[in-house]
Amino acid sequence: MHGSAFQIGPHRITGRAVLAPMAGLTDQAFRNLCRDYGAAMAVSEMTTADTRLWNTPKSRSRLQLDGENGLRIVQIAGTEPDQMAEAAAAVTARGVDIIDINMGCPAKKVCNKLAGSALMKDETLVRSILEAVVGATPLPVTLKIRTGWDETHKNAPRIAAIAEESGICSLTIHGRTRAGMFKTDAEYDTIRDIKRTVSVPVIANGDIESPEKALQVLRHTGADAVMIGRGALGRPWIFREINAILESCDEPTESDLDRAKIKQKAGEMLPETVVRDIMLAHLTALHRLHGEHRGVRLGRKHLTWYCKYLNGAEDFRNAIVRVESSAAQLQLTKEFFAQH
Repeated sequence: MHGSAFQIGPHRITGRAVLAPMAGLTDQAFRNLCRDYGAAMAVSEMTTADTRLWNTPKSRSRLQLDGENGLRIVQIAGTEPDQMAEAAAAVTARGVDIIDINMGCPAKKVCNKLAGSALMKDETLVRSILEAVVGATPLPVTLKIRTGWDETHKNAPRIAAIAEESGICSLTIHGRTRAGMFKTDAEYDTIRDIKRTVSVPVIANGDIESPEKALQVLRHTGADAVMIGRGALGRPWIFREINAILESCDEPTESDLDRAKIKQKAGEMLPETVVRDIMLAHLTALHRLHGEHRGVRLGRKHLTWYCKYLNGAEDFRNAIVRVESSAAQLQLTKEFFAQH
């Protein structure tokens, strides 16, 4: 497909698949891995705009930028324009490249504080926050939203217009309302309609868990890129597969020839030796970034997802979630592949 790059402020983004921010998952180790395998961008985990809380271990980890192998994009969330502006100025001073504002998180602990997608209820406050953040930093500011609060209040098109007027450089739209959480199917008509009315880049998000679905959503919405969240867990090479599909499809048609090219060029599985090396590198990076205790705990999570794409991995999965040391995680992983 044509148009493989788009612009966010001074940054030319090459590629049309980006990694979504996911709390507790998209730390620097995973972001770097996904970029190594073709992600055009990778956004940090959501960070509170309350800078008084930035000295907690969790916040320090989320604001870890040294060693980033691509654009440093920090996502902030909050409800008060002044506090959001202060946070934007603070992350700017840390050498960030892009600031992303979260108005898409549906989590109750976020929405109960009127942050995340709950903000979409108050369009006046949305404008105040966006203008405050844009005014507080010379960096490009992007925004993530949902389609609305619930099915009767799909106000994403109005929020998108407010965002563009406020100086937002790019929009990511999750194809569900806040009420839909992650349970209902994502819809892409709203994203398509917004793309037709704004001049800033639009990134489509929600239920994109395969290269074929990425192609379908890009064609349907006309979006500049797709954002992959859960579809990248245990499969960080999905970005390379999506890039391969887009390179193989020169015309926006859905012919049998296209599908044949997709299967031939992208491929479902990597060689097992490559998957092994990805997993070992990921574990090593987690242990280094978080230390033994937390690194092992996070390693268990990611290994469980990797097992979804491994043949005969049930016993391995049952064993790997019980080990307590980084050395044991690495050793069991090596042994699993040696036996296959």
